[in-house]
Amino acid sequence: MRDSTESRAISEYWGRENLGQTILDALAAAGKNLDALTIGDMAATDHFHSGGMPATVRLARLAGLRPGTRVLDVGGGLGGPARTLAAEFGCHVTAIDVTESYVRAAAMLTERLRLADRVRHYVGNALTLPFDDGTFDVVWTQNSGMNISDKQQLYTGLHRVLRLGGLLATQEPMAGPVQPPVFPLMWARDPSQSFLRAPTEMRELIERTGFRIRAWDDITAETAGPATVAPAHAVQRLIMGEALEAITRAGQQNREQGRIVMVQAVFERL
Repeated sequence: MRDSTESRAISEYWGRENLGQTILDALAAAGKNLDALTIGDMAATDHFHSGGMPATVRLARLAGLRPGTRVLDVGGGLGGPARTLAAEFGCHVTAIDVTESYVRAAAMLTERLRLADRVRHYVGNALTLPFDDGTFDVVWTQNSGMNISDKQQLYTGLHRVLRLGGLLATQEPMAGPVQPPVFPLMWARDPSQSFLRAPTEMRELIERTGFRIRAWDDITAETAGPATVAPAHAVQRLIMGEALEAITRAGQQNREQGRIVMVQAVFERL
């Protein structure tokens, strides 16, 4: 089936063995105390999305997250957002990701930061969520849908696991007015791996799935990466390695030419 084929392709593209230890080694080399790590210490290495930890905090405030909120983080990656929501906003977070090596690393890092009582990590497919209807108060996605072609199935599933009146808090790159994008992208070497849609199309699709919009912000300028070379312990460099330079150049071109835009949005489940 197409969704299982896509899942394998996503996992193969992103998978990195011994990633948790690689991150700890990089943090130690950067002078961090591994026995007393904080959310702030980890920020450069575990927020693998545009805008980093500040973008996570921005979206959490946009959604009005409160202590005790039950959050599902779809595409939770290395767990940086999940741990931030737990530590800074008092949420109870379940994170799911299709890439096993990321989930292993995320669980190890969460344990080291003593947050395992508030954050759980599972391997799973965003298109076949293994949760009962109405389980969560908030579904959270940050840069998670770019590799998924069937957006309708994705948002139908997110709608199903949310309680009535629950929130979808999302940050996604979308197709800008100038097309096509320049490759390579952080998430795709070529067009066969990337499935971006225009903001208007995305908003209409999500609303048709049974959501009502509460906030919609273009944060392209806010999340633009620095022009300087990423430090050795930055997650982008740890994962993408030598490919990062070409990805960074293409990313700057895509932003400047209006080929890719970044949106944060909050929707209410009807």
